[in-house]
Formats: sequence, C-alpha cells, structure tokens
Amino acid sequence: MTRDELLRDPYVAAFPELVPFWEAAARSVLLLPRCTVCGATHWHPRAQCPFCRSDALRWEQASGRGTLHTFTVIRRPHGAPDLLAYVRLEEGPLMLTSIVGEEQPERLRIGDAVQVTFRAVPEGRWAPVFRCQAIK
Repeated sequence: MTRDELLRDPYVAAFPELVPFWEAAARSVLLLPRCTVCGATHWHPRAQCPFCRSDALRWEQASGRGTLHTFTVIRRPHGAPDLLAYVRLEEGPLMLTSIVGEEQPERLRIGDAVQVTFRAVPEGRWAPVFRCQAIK
C-alpha cells in the first residue's frame, strides 16, 4: 500500500506517526520504536518513550521472535476459534496480538516460541500476528 492509501484508513489517519510501521508491515517486516536516549524498545508506539519521556525515538526492525505470555480462546458457534494473546517479543515489549494457524488451541502453552507473520485486515493494511514454532 502507498502512504496515501494507508492514510485513507481511518485508524492510520488517526495515528499518522505510525505510517512507517504499516508500510513495513505490508513488506512483512515488524518495526518497533526504540528510544535513542535510554535504549528501551517499547510497544505500543507513542510520541515519547514511556520509560524516560524522551521524544528521541527511531524505528528498528524487530526479530519477529517471541514467547507466548498469555492467551485466551474465543469460541464461536460456527467456525474456528480466535486466539487472542500477549506475546513477549525478543526485544522485550509485550504485544497484544492473535495466534494463527493453530487448529488445536488446547496444545498451546505459556512460554511457547512464536514467530511473527502478517495478515490483511478488512481495511487493507497488514497486521502482525504470530504462529507457534513447534507442535507438542
């Protein structure tokens, strides 16, 4: 998606400072903001570092690896369940996300290794979701 196409999305338009994140996501790249003063990486992006309040932030490519911190299974009468989760990224932050590609959610365990992937959302942008690395 182009920058103009992204800015037509009401969510992106409300937070134009996140355009680099969404542009990278469209290329299957996960970016995280890092403070150049204290060195902390954080999520969710904001105008100031939540640790030292500096506005000296830059986007950096994340590894895309993490561990399952916690999750819940949302069952619906028809269709596959949704897996809502917090993933602890290798870089440190917790990210609220979805686990995809897991047909047997009862096999998931806290601490499971996960890897980022991306899926399109109805508005057309690509959002990070995660897959478990190993099946037990």
